[in-house]
Amino acid sequence: MDGKGILDEILCGMPGEGEILPPDERAMEACRRRWLSIAKPLFGLGSLEDAITQMAGITRNENVSIDKKGLIVMCADNGVVEEGVSQTDSSVTAVVTDNFTKGLTSACLMSRVAGVDVFPVDVGVKTKTKAYQDKAAWGTKNMVREPAMTRKEALFSIRSGIRAARRLKEAGYGILLTGEMGIGNTTTSAAVACALLGEEPDRLCGRGAGLSDKGLLRKREVIRRALAKHRPDPQDPVDVLAKVGGLDIGGLTGVFLGGAMESLPVVMDGFISAAAALLACRIAPAARDYILPSHMSGEPGMERILRELGKEAFLGCHMKLGEGTGAVALMPLLDMTLEVYRKMPDFAGIQIEAYEPLGGELSAPGETEGE
Repeated sequence: MDGKGILDEILCGMPGEGEILPPDERAMEACRRRWLSIAKPLFGLGSLEDAITQMAGITRNENVSIDKKGLIVMCADNGVVEEGVSQTDSSVTAVVTDNFTKGLTSACLMSRVAGVDVFPVDVGVKTKTKAYQDKAAWGTKNMVREPAMTRKEALFSIRSGIRAARRLKEAGYGILLTGEMGIGNTTTSAAVACALLGEEPDRLCGRGAGLSDKGLLRKREVIRRALAKHRPDPQDPVDVLAKVGGLDIGGLTGVFLGGAMESLPVVMDGFISAAAALLACRIAPAARDYILPSHMSGEPGMERILRELGKEAFLGCHMKLGEGTGAVALMPLLDMTLEVYRKMPDFAGIQIEAYEPLGGELSAPGETEGE
């Protein structure tokens, strides 16, 4: 089944349009002209200027606004935790999911500073939580023994993310951020990435929340066994998700797809979000143009996925907390960039001669600094 057929399968029975339009070149060109007119060194804000231009194309409006920001946190349990791939057991998933509803997580605290509203969604926690309920299943199965979920459950999880994106669009949000909570989800993310990219676990699988050397070897062997047992089809992203993925990853895949359908920029968090973005782009390649990668996760597979997507992270920081913290950390930078874009006078306004592109302007960011 090709990507269009899979997308049609996902959208079957769902209301609303499923088309993903290319970014609007007219709005992007207007944004570029505005950047060139601002009284500062050309391309002085580097890739941050590119981000605003990309958002202009996504929203089809050069008057970019992200005043209303929404972090969607997909929460789910992963049966593979039974194999000892994490320092903690699965009970932590429900505890932290409920803490999201109380504003008591790292992502929530950072979001208050960054002006981001947080929306936790229970797409597959093993117990009932206080988060918004759109549950595909009560956790996944242990992928070493059997497929993590049925295809029906995988499709439901993706639809859950699309529904979440549409709810925020209807509520007036201008940008979506992706986050997750699910003990064991660096294992499932690495398994998904290995299946889609044809890589070995040793290249993509890291320590997650701090495994020992012995624990890391066990984690990689678990992924290797699951892939060998189920042989997920890399040409069918839903098959990969169902056999070795997680419901939280499925939900995030839907957020990337739903954001693109609704002409909203979607900010990728770390490794788990990156695996979901890879799934989304395999389902609908046009979704790639709607993704903003926030930071370079400490997981070894992050660089490989970014390279596959043709993306470069805005932040380093060696973050590996998850929850959407990296995506939230990018927001103040984008807000400051937009302040310059909106309010900085042009060269005529301050009566100085305008800078002119003198060649190599496409590679200008990073070449020089200052005045």
